[in-house]
Amino acid sequence: MNFSYYWYEAAHWMLGPARAASDVTKSLFENPDNPLTNTAYGRTVSAACEMFERTTRRYEKPAFGLATTVIDGREVAVSERIVWERPFCDVISFERDFPGAAAQPRLLIVAPMSGHYATLLRGTVETFLPTHRVMITDWTDARMVPLAEGRFDLDDYIDYLIAMFRSFGPDLHVMAVCQPAVPVIAAIARMEAEKDPCTPRSMILMGGPIDTRRSPTAVNELAEKRGIEWFERHCITKVPPSHPGFWRSVYPGFLQLSGFMAMNFDRHMNAHWEMFEHLVDGDGDSAEKHRDFYDEYLAVMDLTAEFYLQTVDTVFVRHDLPKGEMMHRDKPVDLMSIRRCAIMAIEGERDDISGIGQTKAALELTPNLPAEKKLYHLQKGVGHYGVFNGSRFRAEVAPRIRDFIALHGVAQEARREAAQA
Repeated sequence: MNFSYYWYEAAHWMLGPARAASDVTKSLFENPDNPLTNTAYGRTVSAACEMFERTTRRYEKPAFGLATTVIDGREVAVSERIVWERPFCDVISFERDFPGAAAQPRLLIVAPMSGHYATLLRGTVETFLPTHRVMITDWTDARMVPLAEGRFDLDDYIDYLIAMFRSFGPDLHVMAVCQPAVPVIAAIARMEAEKDPCTPRSMILMGGPIDTRRSPTAVNELAEKRGIEWFERHCITKVPPSHPGFWRSVYPGFLQLSGFMAMNFDRHMNAHWEMFEHLVDGDGDSAEKHRDFYDEYLAVMDLTAEFYLQTVDTVFVRHDLPKGEMMHRDKPVDLMSIRRCAIMAIEGERDDISGIGQTKAALELTPNLPAEKKLYHLQKGVGHYGVFNGSRFRAEVAPRIRDFIALHGVAQEARREAAQA
């Protein structure tokens, strides 16, 4: 049995006294009555204490914190409401109180279940709030789900998606960011095969591993080289007794995070050193930007072992989807069945997680979908996260997504059908 989770918990517990001492020291050197507070020495000690606290902290799930948006030049209040829930996932709807809300397209953002929380897509949600009725999947940290709730694997994930699509009706557009590209297109293929009337009108696949044989990245090559047995032996552990999901087999978030950090170790080290210098120099604004980013980036969740292993095996080792061999339960996932749901594939020129061509493969694997229902966009100058967040996403990617959704919305579809008739 892999006891890494227990060692991780023990290390966090043992650092408790040191963290407390560091907090006291920081408070002492930030006290305005202390003559050393505004000296270079005082700021250095205070900065060192904060960096120690941040590097040994367990980061909790962040909040979206989207209280308002601007629509037609007017500030509108935003509230969150859970509109669909299961043990392993809730769907959050961002409600806006303005007269034309009901007429806007409904957009479901399927957040990745790959270690980070759905709040990683805060910027994505914020971008579409003025123009769409936005919902997002809020996947549950596996360590918080009791064993009594049962298993959750890739087949269950697809079941959840189908249930969501049916719940929100046929006038739905779906955006899959990274990992969920495969289960989203699989769910829609199953619905198309059964001629389900609730099949979404369009899907936007962003930096997703549809066919990882194309432009394989270091992540893809590692999975293929190691094989599923290696991941089961080295990455799976049991949840410790201090959590509701005690004894559930999981792929812990801290292991996933260590992999993310190792891919760009120098960049993260430089970022932390720069924050230390900002704190010493009294540059609070720059330090706050660093805090905001890493409070999000370092907050991670556990994945169920069965979901993680089945995903690695199906998507990265065996490449079942592009080979036409993927199954959902006892039924084939046949991309040839997709004839109605429009597909937009988006990739980043510098993506080091999903290589160029991996997402575009979805357009080539669906020959029965008319060409006018397909669109490809390669965003220049961005990496993986730039595909769905940042200034270029807002200025160049998001407008194309809005146009694509509008083109395949209810009104446009009705006009096309009338013209064809």
